[in-house]
Amino acid sequence: MAMNKKVADVQEALKGVENNMTFMLGGFGLCGIPEKAIEELVRIGISGVTCISNNAGVDDFGLGLLLQNHQIKKMISSYVGENDEFERQMLSGELEVDLIPQGSLAERCRAGGAGIPAFLTPAGYGTEVGEGKEVRDFNGKPHILESALTADFAFVKAWKGDTAGNLIYKATARNFNPLMAMAGKITVAEVEELVPAGELDPNHIHTPGIFVQRIFQGTNYEKRIEQRTVRQKA
Repeated sequence: MAMNKKVADVQEALKGVENNMTFMLGGFGLCGIPEKAIEELVRIGISGVTCISNNAGVDDFGLGLLLQNHQIKKMISSYVGENDEFERQMLSGELEVDLIPQGSLAERCRAGGAGIPAFLTPAGYGTEVGEGKEVRDFNGKPHILESALTADFAFVKAWKGDTAGNLIYKATARNFNPLMAMAGKITVAEVEELVPAGELDPNHIHTPGIFVQRIFQGTNYEKRIEQRTVRQKA
């Protein structure tokens, strides 16, 4: 019989979260971000945390809310994006920032989940990214050694899940979520639809439940768009 990983709500899902922890948060821009987990982190006033995420939302949504409250000590991400407050804190020195090539960030998360301590990549060689890192040549091409990333908690968002923790993502909202789900000591999944174990087609599952410790169904997702671009009416 499958283990029941369902919890009642986001408050129960975030039990054990403490100051100064390291978090992974899925999403790309505002697509596929764990909205409810972020809202709860804001509410409980967690502080001094390191956040590993592709970017940091926008000024007033997503991780931007934690930045506004100065709850984040360090960001490990691939770009600043549409967040003016992220840029301001980075340039002023208020926020520690480790900017990583996007592919390297994804692979460092995947490696963490797979138990691979480090890997070699040509991305970043000859730039600030490669400073101080071991270099090895393969086929005449220099590669730098990148270490894996893991987190105390990984917060991910899926379209559909079951009580055993199996997850299905919808289209591009998959992005970093499956990789980060693998790399958290405790992975918390929030889903739009939660069904009993056995109802999901195994061929459609993206993240097996073995990687998920807690799952809950969220409601009233805003799913905000960073830049809405439409054609002018004729």
